[in-house]
Amino acid sequence: METIKLSFKKMALTVMSLTLIGLMQSCSDNDGTGTAQVKFKLVDAPGNYEQVNVEIIDIQYNTGDDDGWQSLETFEGPLNVDLTTLVGGENEILADEVVEANTMHQIRLVLGDNNTVVLKGETEAKSLSTPSAQQSGLKINIDEALEAGFSYTFILDWDAQESIVAQGNGSYSLKPVIRVNAEKNSGIIQGKVWEDLGDQVEDNPKVIEGATVSLYYTVTEELVTTTETDALGTFVFQGVSSGSYSLVISKDGFVEYTSENAIEVTVGETEELGNIKLQTVLLTQSAI
Repeated sequence: METIKLSFKKMALTVMSLTLIGLMQSCSDNDGTGTAQVKFKLVDAPGNYEQVNVEIIDIQYNTGDDDGWQSLETFEGPLNVDLTTLVGGENEILADEVVEANTMHQIRLVLGDNNTVVLKGETEAKSLSTPSAQQSGLKINIDEALEAGFSYTFILDWDAQESIVAQGNGSYSLKPVIRVNAEKNSGIIQGKVWEDLGDQVEDNPKVIEGATVSLYYTVTEELVTTTETDALGTFVFQGVSSGSYSLVISKDGFVEYTSENAIEVTVGETEELGNIKLQTVLLTQSAI
């Protein structure tokens, strides 16, 4: 009997200990401590280039505390990536890891020396000079408060067209222009572009690859970002802030398309535009 009583006492003490630990952890979470999951995805707003190759050797973040700049441990660098391939929903996962719940003020991309561009219609790669990014890293403001227990995906939309600057001596430099947004605070727009074949479209569909898709704010008519359709005619805008947008699609040999109705983006949702048909210039002229 004595042994049984002692066992019950031990069990009671164990339950009380676990309860206290749970309460302590709960209080700790309420005080703002804990961890959050963060993921960084690289996408491209393409330019008029065959290739834009960049070398990323480190990714760091800064929460404003005494630790200063810290490298993301899950980033496997150096990473060489052709930005022009990141269209149609394709992306490059740069890092995916657990960090302390805090305010992430900035991230910093540190680039290597192996950065090149191939101009349209050419095959020879030209070197891109990137002095500022090589020395101290390219700083990108985020200012996102990370809540314990939540997951965050940051979309780094690298605008290749705006990032490459032609110099007077015929050389080129890389001055990265990157738009950043969090999927927690954003939505997605996607669709597919087809050639309008008239009555034959159902029997003989033909997707359009390489069409330029531009996204604009409807109120200010300011350009937000651009992308291109992939080999399946698909385009995807990721990390789009909630609001009202319009769409313009262009491709040589086709009549430019402009969306008639506003595209409303809601946080956490995907706005599916379905199939969008472009008329050929020849088809339009013959109709006239």
